[in-house]
Amino acid sequence: YEIYQCDWSSDVCSSDLGGRPVDGFMGALPEGQLKQFVERLAGGHSPVDDALTEAEEFLKNGETDQALMIFQEILEQDAANVKALGGMLRAYVALGQDDVARDLLAKLPDQAKNAPEIASVKATLELKDATAGGNPAEVQALEAKVAQDPKDMQSRLDLAMARFGAGQKEKAVDDLLDMVKADRKWNEEAARKQLVKFFEAFGPMDPLTIQGRRRLSSILFK
Repeated sequence: YEIYQCDWSSDVCSSDLGGRPVDGFMGALPEGQLKQFVERLAGGHSPVDDALTEAEEFLKNGETDQALMIFQEILEQDAANVKALGGMLRAYVALGQDDVARDLLAKLPDQAKNAPEIASVKATLELKDATAGGNPAEVQALEAKVAQDPKDMQSRLDLAMARFGAGQKEKAVDDLLDMVKADRKWNEEAARKQLVKFFEAFGPMDPLTIQGRRRLSSILFK
């Protein structure tokens, strides 16, 4: 059997439409295999989905080269796959090849740049630029400055950014949440806006994003 795409406007489903078969099988299938076949056609896991899952697992475990290779293989078959594009960009960033990621970002159409998977990488690179000087010595100096004058909101914002640059992301989020709680309107809501930037860089499913958004909402709507 062969399965073809359908032209529902003319109630036709055949190879006469000029297309090629979507999928097919030979002879009779056991009930279980037939169910899997139908589920796959109806939107179940495809080989690309499985490859993306595998690549994300490699990336999560620090096996970045393997992840990058899989993302690139997917893009060879589907150059517009946004998830693979985002994964590839994150892999380059993880490998320290920020310039490569920036060049690729610049070449993407605006529609792709606005996709969450791509916007996350863009936000990450922008934050890396803004926090390039973050280091333990700077963090320590700013901590002392804030301890001396807790009402110095600019120093508190600088501390949050320095902590982010030094890899202390959770503390940076805590700093900004405390700022919003203390004076949410300071500098045209600078702390809240920076938090949103952090969440965008982390990605919507990151635990810091989920917990941070919940805490932010609790403060804003208290």
